[in-house]
Amino acid sequence: MAEKKQEKTRSIVQNRKAWHDYFVEEKYEAGIALHGTEVKSLRQGGANLKDSYCSFEKGELFAVGLHISPYDHGNIFNRDPMRDKKLLMHKREIMRLQGLVQQKGYTLVPLSMYFSGYVKVELGLCRGKKLYDKRDADAERQANRDIDRHMKDRSYES
Repeated sequence: MAEKKQEKTRSIVQNRKAWHDYFVEEKYEAGIALHGTEVKSLRQGGANLKDSYCSFEKGELFAVGLHISPYDHGNIFNRDPMRDKKLLMHKREIMRLQGLVQQKGYTLVPLSMYFSGYVKVELGLCRGKKLYDKRDADAERQANRDIDRHMKDRSYES
């Protein structure tokens, strides 16, 4: 009987702003085409997903606004930190996502990056939040904090 191999994933960066600004409907996993010094920079934690999004060009998927800091010891081999990075998915998946983004008003946003043997990007098919949605989410989060705080106080009294 063969045992399933546990895949270890190590998170590089999370896009917390995306969870604040969007409703995430579905999640997808994509590879990303990087150069050597960019991967080394990611191992040092030099990435930022804030304000990044995905765009479609000629049937290919690109991450726009994804910042990968230059590698400290990279000298001439460093690439432009803000260049558009190509995302690697099956052609059928790309065409399906492109149709959803064009028709239904969704947007494709990078949610996180992680190492899983290779560098992977978790993409979210997202719908934008209105201001009142953000206020509701903040109020709910604050209410949950208050409840947790009161429950913690009660457990100490017992």
